[in-house]
Amino acid sequence: MDLKNRNVLIIGSGISGIAAAKLLADEGCNITLSDSNVKLDKAKIEENLGNIKDRVEVIIGALPEDTAKAADLLILSPGVPTDIPLVKDFRERGIPVWGEIELAGRFAKGSLCAITGTNGKTTTTALTGEIMKKFYDSVFVVGNIGIPYTEYAKQTTERSVIVAELSSFQLETVETVHPKVSAILNITPDHLNRHHTMDNYIAAKFNIARFQTPEDVCVLNYEDEELKKRSKDLRCRIVWFSSRQPLEEGLYVDGNEDIILAENGVKKKVVNVHEMNIIGRHNYENAMAAIAIAHAMKVPLELIREELREFKAVEHRIEYTATKKGVRYYNDSKGTNPDASIQAVRAMDAKTVLIGGGFDKKSEYDEWIEEFGDKIKLLVLIGQTAKDIAACCDRHGFKNYCFADSMEETVKICAENAKPGECVLLSPACASWGMFENYEQRGRIFKELVHKLPD
Repeated sequence: MDLKNRNVLIIGSGISGIAAAKLLADEGCNITLSDSNVKLDKAKIEENLGNIKDRVEVIIGALPEDTAKAADLLILSPGVPTDIPLVKDFRERGIPVWGEIELAGRFAKGSLCAITGTNGKTTTTALTGEIMKKFYDSVFVVGNIGIPYTEYAKQTTERSVIVAELSSFQLETVETVHPKVSAILNITPDHLNRHHTMDNYIAAKFNIARFQTPEDVCVLNYEDEELKKRSKDLRCRIVWFSSRQPLEEGLYVDGNEDIILAENGVKKKVVNVHEMNIIGRHNYENAMAAIAIAHAMKVPLELIREELREFKAVEHRIEYTATKKGVRYYNDSKGTNPDASIQAVRAMDAKTVLIGGGFDKKSEYDEWIEEFGDKIKLLVLIGQTAKDIAACCDRHGFKNYCFADSMEETVKICAENAKPGECVLLSPACASWGMFENYEQRGRIFKELVHKLPD
């Protein structure tokens, strides 16, 4: 699509919208950047646009009907639902609707390695990116990890490797994006307030492999029944990994806790899990996915092994924060759904005071609470879902919970209840919105408060 002199409407003024505007400005488009949030500062948005601010019309609040009618292309930021009336109107009129990832994919060159899944995306993406940098000269790590793909799409060359973390929101709007290697780490209920049904959510995830060919690779978790069931619909070659059983082909963790690569009848040890700095079975799965992606991209095993030994945990993902009075504190603010928090609870090796609660994404908490067993000695509840989680605790006979109104109060309660040798874990099983801007802010406030505790 030739975009010169076309009228392009971008919805959403966050980092994705700003990056999309900058890319399109280079194409000679007539750009309108719109955001319905009337609390936003228009001058600040224009400042973020930098040297293209005079070439972009910024609209805050209601979008004029004539502006929408004049647009030749609609670009959606990931946070914008695809079932709003504006999007429906564009589609009914046959006007293209692209997400930021689709826009970037139209301009990017090189080989795309795309990673999705309910949990583990960020760790796997970061680890894969670091492995790639050991072998390739031009590597870009982008996407849901916090770096818009559009920001770097035009800097890529045919020799570039792009490692992209893609959320279900971003995958809803892909039309041509074609990874050389894709990975779906797992699928459990999440974002049902946005996708409405599990079928819609799963379909969005599988869009990551929708345009792959038999020459491409998709890496899948053998322990995920939904992935096994739907894998038959994929056209590409599948590489499996398993944290619970040996595989004739693929990657698995054997009884000695070695990660093994089985290929063409030959089994090779890649690394022992205790040589890595990331803990928990879910992180072994993340590591195997990264190994599989890198191996498919022809990275030598010795370089993969080297990075596995060097890689440190991603911020906000079971991140060791500090030890105060003999109590270890962990920040898992990225545990924004029950399954992610289950993995964090499993990774704790001592009695734990757990912090949970936040924005309501219509999740169910039964399996999370069932995981507590004797390990969780106290659950401190915050945010919009606190009472719902407490009611679920009651149904499961777990009575050791209390409520807090702020992170300051929460950390104080944790410090008073955790004993030397025990752990405190922030892993809320909920999104952060309402009390915090995002999970990063929630995690950093937690860490700041922990570091202020007396030694």
